[in-house]
Amino acid sequence: MGKGKVDRREWIKKMMGDYLGLVAALLVLVIIFGVAADNFFSVVTFRTIANQIPDTTIVAVGMTFVLIIAGIDLSVGSVMALASAVLGICLVNWDWPLPPAIGAGLLVGLLCGGLNGLFVIRWRLPSFIVTLGMLEAARGATYLVTNSRTVYIGGPIEVVTDTAILGLSLPFVIAMVIVIVGQLVLSRTVFGRYLVAIGTNEEAVRLSGIDPRRYKLAVFILCGVLTAIAAVIQTARMSSANPNTAIGFELQAIAAVVIGGTSLMGGRGSVMRSFFGVLIIAVLGTGLAQVGAQDPTKRLITGCVIVAAVVLDQYRRRAR
Repeated sequence: MGKGKVDRREWIKKMMGDYLGLVAALLVLVIIFGVAADNFFSVVTFRTIANQIPDTTIVAVGMTFVLIIAGIDLSVGSVMALASAVLGICLVNWDWPLPPAIGAGLLVGLLCGGLNGLFVIRWRLPSFIVTLGMLEAARGATYLVTNSRTVYIGGPIEVVTDTAILGLSLPFVIAMVIVIVGQLVLSRTVFGRYLVAIGTNEEAVRLSGIDPRRYKLAVFILCGVLTAIAAVIQTARMSSANPNTAIGFELQAIAAVVIGGTSLMGGRGSVMRSFFGVLIIAVLGTGLAQVGAQDPTKRLITGCVIVAAVVLDQYRRRAR
């Protein structure tokens, strides 16, 4: 009984150590911008942040799983644009009902993620190279599908963002459900433990009789599907499918995950911490916009925050 209390106490201590720094950083940003900007502490500001983060949050969940197995997915922005384009074409050009059109968009994400995973495990290619190729291929396919023109959708897709559950927008609820499920899968299931083991030492996992290839394939497929879900949400928010959308989005997702403490070397990460990383970037971007910072300044400051997060992560790893 005494041992159980000690273990529980150690677990609580570890949890507080893992999240305390992120919560403190978030609170500091909120206080700074609350003082510097006249209208930061307002319902409109926080509603704007809540409406902006669902797509980034969902992609960040998928990216967390990929980074944990020591991989990376640079194609998420282009895959998001392609899924959005297919969704728009199905609704506008082919007059499909919304459910099958969304299904077509999700299928795009599944196929792109599956191809990424297949090339990585079949030919043992670095995921950096494979997903960089998919980044270009999916973007090119997007331009072909849309004839390089924005597809204006309007009403048929706006129902996604207009729907509310308990006063919260449907996209926000979907994102929170995915975060909770993702955290539970990663921390409470055998599948999650295997992913951490693969990222830590793939050869040891293979020698123990577990084939890591199917788990790596599953992770890339999962990332592709989550990216397509994010594409549906983004398309609904914009009421259109723009072939130029989400350019550089992969960097934003990776930045959020890295700020959340997931290791670029694999073997360590947390979906919930990645969500805090998304919040920090969203608050930082909104706050800088309200104080009148120009886009180059916002990029400079965000880049410095990312580098600082990586440096702090290295110190934390050495301390452990």
